[in-house]
Amino acid sequence: MAISLRSSSFASLGHFPQVGKPSGWIRSPSRLLLLSTRSFPRIFASSSSSSVDAVSSFSEIVPDTVVFDDFERFPPTAATVSSSLLLGICSLPDTKFKSAIETALADSECYEQRDPSKRLSCFYDKALVNVGADLAMLVPGRVSTEVDARLAYDTHAIIHKVHELLKLYNEIEVPPERLLFKIPSTWQGIEASRLLESEGIQTHLTFVYSFSQAAAAAQAGASVIQIFVGRLRDWARNHSGDPEIEAASKRGEDAGVALVTKAYNYIHKYGHKSRLMAAAIRNKQDIFSLLGVDYIIAPLKILQSLKDSITYPDEKYSYVRRLSPSSAMLYNFSEEELVKWDQLSLASAMGPAAEELLTAGLEGYVNQALRVEEHFGKIWPPPNV
Repeated sequence: MAISLRSSSFASLGHFPQVGKPSGWIRSPSRLLLLSTRSFPRIFASSSSSSVDAVSSFSEIVPDTVVFDDFERFPPTAATVSSSLLLGICSLPDTKFKSAIETALADSECYEQRDPSKRLSCFYDKALVNVGADLAMLVPGRVSTEVDARLAYDTHAIIHKVHELLKLYNEIEVPPERLLFKIPSTWQGIEASRLLESEGIQTHLTFVYSFSQAAAAAQAGASVIQIFVGRLRDWARNHSGDPEIEAASKRGEDAGVALVTKAYNYIHKYGHKSRLMAAAIRNKQDIFSLLGVDYIIAPLKILQSLKDSITYPDEKYSYVRRLSPSSAMLYNFSEEELVKWDQLSLASAMGPAAEELLTAGLEGYVNQALRVEEHFGKIWPPPNV
């Protein structure tokens, strides 16, 4: 899940210093994401076009596909470098990014670290940045860099790590406006995002599974907020006892779609700069239900189906924008939802779904980082050192 995403000129993804343009994106080790964008309130095609064109008129569409295999069909426009991407690169016999990792393992500054754990951490950071720099030369948009999930509950450590990564990027002349930093949405991560954004460093908060997280992230000024629609649905099918999910169910709404809708309306009604990304899309209906959200990460299989589907001007089904800044103004929030979120209020409002899914996401990221360092420990030093 790994390499690409398009930039926009706005402070949320890609290379977006300003709001308004599109952007693309990638996530873990073998996925490539692309976005295409325009902004129309409704589609009335004058001639036949593919359904994916109709959909992309409302939201940035991020194809989630196998890395390196679909560049011709889905040219990367921006990218994310992560622990899972590094694992993917290491597992491939031959890729242009392999030299970026080999260069990191030959770095003299890391070599001089006597503490093995610090040495591996140095190699890890250098590899992320070297691959990120290579991606920055391949895509016009921004490159998002994953911040080590082992720091997720330490605000100062997150900020320090981002500054270290920025310094490494600066040393190889990748400008800060081309960069975005992906941080887990713990309270400490949200607070780190607030402080980094105040410095002009753009952040992407991930693992958002509750309205309280989304609202706190928006109040922090995060450039991008990512919600996993399908994961919330999966949790709801197998668990009970989450007030937010049960409230959505009583209204006859899907938990994931309901959270994206509520978060989008909050962001746009109250003028927050954040842009919202819907991930873990399971089917075409999810896309239709979220038309208008800023970004949609969709599986290649779904996008191929949309691409192969022809939309005619006189067809009975027309694509309707479900989310828009104007409709957001009509959405009503309770007094409890309009608080200034802090650590205590966030912790009490998250609910079991968000707590469990956040924990699971962090464990996955930590395990991937450990696997990368374990792999580096086995192959270091490279033959030319």
